[in-house]
Amino acid sequence: MNTEWQWSRQGYAILNINFVKKKTMGLFSFTQEIAIDLGTANTIIITNGKIVVDEPSVVALDRRTDKVLAVGEKARQMHGKTHENIRTIRPLRDGVIANFFAAEQMIRGMIKMINPRGRWFSPSLKIVVCIPSGSTEVELRAVRDSAEHAGGREVYMIYEPMAAAIGIGIDVEAPEGNMIVDIGGGTTEIAVISLGGIVSNKSIRIAGDDLTADIMEYMRRQHNVKVGERTAELIKINVGSALTSLENPPEDYIVHGPNQMTALPMEVPVSYQEIAHCLEKSISKMEAAILSALEQTPPELYADIVRNGIYLAGGGALMRGLDKRLTDKINIKFHIAEDPLHAVAKGTGVALKNIDKFNFLIR
Repeated sequence: MNTEWQWSRQGYAILNINFVKKKTMGLFSFTQEIAIDLGTANTIIITNGKIVVDEPSVVALDRRTDKVLAVGEKARQMHGKTHENIRTIRPLRDGVIANFFAAEQMIRGMIKMINPRGRWFSPSLKIVVCIPSGSTEVELRAVRDSAEHAGGREVYMIYEPMAAAIGIGIDVEAPEGNMIVDIGGGTTEIAVISLGGIVSNKSIRIAGDDLTADIMEYMRRQHNVKVGERTAELIKINVGSALTSLENPPEDYIVHGPNQMTALPMEVPVSYQEIAHCLEKSISKMEAAILSALEQTPPELYADIVRNGIYLAGGGALMRGLDKRLTDKINIKFHIAEDPLHAVAKGTGVALKNIDKFNFLIR
């Protein structure tokens, strides 16, 4: 594609575009197709079947001008360490948009990461975004508007459990029941899928963030030490467990923080047994929600689920011993997806390629 800018005397730009027959992706790709997994904790963007952006859902803004200072990992490193002129925002809470302006700026910033070079034309975007299955009309609208404001010409939406099922590799259009439990940052999505639709679902707002909050509270109460969100997250990743006895237990994690009474520094070793006790309540609520979704399932599909097992996806699926604990409690085999963190994003990417074929996408 050859492009010549010819400036006439009046100063008008005349654009001569000589289209070359071969398809080119460079300067003038008029429509760019992207799939976005807009998560409470991480946002993942897929284009051409590849993950191109995988960043924390955090944005840093200047308080005085509302100018975007950083998006993603850079903003996460600032989180909890800012002075009064900078604020870091997590635009999503409980899986839905809590701060509309920040969400739009974050999506924009992440789309810019895909197309860093200045293009003459920014392409019009065809976007598929995934949303929690318990979303209300207003929440759907917020996601759609954010994506449109960030440059989306055509915006489609897909329910997260549906996307997770596609990402795991389940044939969602088969007349067979499959159950997905997607434990994300803000919501735990439980859904039974058959014939390309959701038969029964349960979306509870107890997920990764709540487990992190439980750990913060436990450290404060039990060890008298104050920890921030990021430290609690590290404790969860290093020694988080759903069972008090594991076959190959992780080593204790050392936490540094101020004593609440004296403000002197403390060093506290945290074991996985302690964390298993402190997360007990939240994990029990997840178990109750799974049982409640199973209660609503028609008997024929229930038989399929018992035969196929239940699939775990999302970051929460990486919790040590969670699959074993759920299997023992519910008596149905739980399988952890191959790449639980990216299952939803991959499924959204597949949906993007099959927009015409999948009729369960929401316009």
